[in-house]
Amino acid sequence: MPKVTVDGEEIEVPAGATVLQACELAGKEIPRFCYHERLSIAGNCRMCLVEVKPGPPKPQASCALPAADNQEIRTDTPMVKKAREGVMEFLLVNHPLDCPICDQGGECDLQDQAMMYGRGASRTKEHRRAVTEKYMGPLIKTVMTRCIHCTRCVRFSEEIAGVDEIGALYRGEDMQITTYLEQAAKHELSANVIDLCPVGALTSRPYAFEARPWELKRTLSIDVSDAVGANISLHSKGREVMRALPRVNDDVNEEWLSDKGRYQVDGLTKRRLDKVYVRKGGKLQASDWNEAFGSIASALGSDKSSIAAVAGDLVDCETMFAAKALLKACGSSLTEARQTGMTYDVSNIAAVNFNSTLAGIETADAILIIGSHVRWEAPLVNPRLRKAVKAGAKVFVIGPEWETTFPTTFLGTDLKVLNRVPKALGDAMMAAERPAVILGGAALAKGALAPALKLIDRFGLVKDDWNGFNVLHMSAARMGSLMLDFTVEGGMADIADARPKVTLSLGADEMDFAPFAGSLKVYIGHHGDKGAHAADVILPAASYAEKDGTYVNTEGRVQFAEKAVFAPGDAREDWTILRALADALGVSVGFDSFGELQSAMIAEVPALGEEGLADYGALPKADASAKAEGEITAYPITDFYLTNPIARASQVMQQCSAELLHADGIKEAAE
Repeated sequence: MPKVTVDGEEIEVPAGATVLQACELAGKEIPRFCYHERLSIAGNCRMCLVEVKPGPPKPQASCALPAADNQEIRTDTPMVKKAREGVMEFLLVNHPLDCPICDQGGECDLQDQAMMYGRGASRTKEHRRAVTEKYMGPLIKTVMTRCIHCTRCVRFSEEIAGVDEIGALYRGEDMQITTYLEQAAKHELSANVIDLCPVGALTSRPYAFEARPWELKRTLSIDVSDAVGANISLHSKGREVMRALPRVNDDVNEEWLSDKGRYQVDGLTKRRLDKVYVRKGGKLQASDWNEAFGSIASALGSDKSSIAAVAGDLVDCETMFAAKALLKACGSSLTEARQTGMTYDVSNIAAVNFNSTLAGIETADAILIIGSHVRWEAPLVNPRLRKAVKAGAKVFVIGPEWETTFPTTFLGTDLKVLNRVPKALGDAMMAAERPAVILGGAALAKGALAPALKLIDRFGLVKDDWNGFNVLHMSAARMGSLMLDFTVEGGMADIADARPKVTLSLGADEMDFAPFAGSLKVYIGHHGDKGAHAADVILPAASYAEKDGTYVNTEGRVQFAEKAVFAPGDAREDWTILRALADALGVSVGFDSFGELQSAMIAEVPALGEEGLADYGALPKADASAKAEGEITAYPITDFYLTNPIARASQVMQQCSAELLHADGIKEAAE
């Protein structure tokens, strides 16, 4: 490990570190615009200049210079100060200097560093250049005159997203950053370039001029748009969530966020249920809590055990535990969270967990994906698969073809491939030191779990320091429901066969309500979506942004989301609704506050009280007689932007769906 001296302090740095990284290890702040620790080194902006000896007597770009033994690095000399002032002056020569009206104001790297490292006055008298605006879609607003050509957006699109949509045209002073043929950026991670842009060239189109950063309250939360559980920060103003931004968590989402997780938040204020409704004469009419609870009690009558609960995809663990406690007090065990009717063995949760972990899948060297459109089902897993491929991994997919961002071998749609493995797949998996299998929702729906478990021994998926058997869920509530045992063996079919008098739908908008025609359908949710339309009683509840809650992601990582804003109107947090319903039914659930509820839940499932990866034990033994049958003809997600009630209520997501996915089907006026 090289030893270097930074401003007179000798430190030891890792082999391969740059001078910039060495300075950071020494606690020195180095200004930069183009350098980003997750992107390749470009050396464009020259803002990170330092003085290095031995070497030429001139400032050098620290981001592109390797640290070496006996280097003497100076960050505070007059030469460095003057050099940085010069670079900043050149960066501002063509910048419009429109800070008061720029939407990046208050969180702009150029603004901050100009104050810290720039000159006190400008010497520019020449005309500034102007660049025409570029259209990058409904999410990204462009003011390209502000662009300083750091190329972060270009490198992100090519290296992380794997989609060559953004690039540079022309040279020198005429250089412009734009999308290919000025088309919209269509990939699922496109809006991350807004966070990366160090100036106001790329900003958020839906959020433009809505608020300044110092006006917002920040709340730590979890993204519920998929099962990855990306760490986010909800920024709210008054009683409205204005935006969602990613938080850094290298184990989960690094510092990225899917476009859906970022922009569905405007749906939190639209199509909201803020009143109690009861169906009378075939029509839903506004009512009150007493009448609604009374109708539920009347429907149950003396047989309180004839009640079932179905949890939706966005539900937190506390809500499911409260519902289970209510049903248990009523004498019922009819609970289910796999609302679409999927069934699989849940006696061993390790068999349906992402055991390699999200960070660990990057180290796999052969990957078989069975029935998963990863880009739509888990957009933040896709960059990790790209890292694995860059390191030499081979990827095979069983299922309909989709546009991958890495070299992939598609093995067809027939699951019988698992019974008679093709030579190319077998050779790659057997030669791999860390082979991995990823099962998606389409594979689980076709009963592929049991035959896939046979691949553990066949390919050697489990080793001393490696577990390569993974299931990739799509629902934020799925793993939590499995830990809480919120399932029945036959799934939704068993719930329907029991013919309950009352069915509680906990935000379950994707379930088929037809088999429950004879039941009083009670919808406890926050949006007037499919579940509300089918309901006989609507009890308005809080969304994920309006309550504290515990979520477990697809790798079994327990995470906690905090309450950002209050629910609108008469809407209440789900657990309080279930607690009040218990009183109306004359049963006791054993908790009167959120703290008591959480304590009871943790007492029953201790792992839910420890943030981090839960331990599910060893994988089960495979059934030697299990055979893979059937064909995966389609994936569960048909529209990436409209997968949950919040997203379907979002105007931004509706626009993305119409423009980015279905634009080819929209005819122009002349047609």
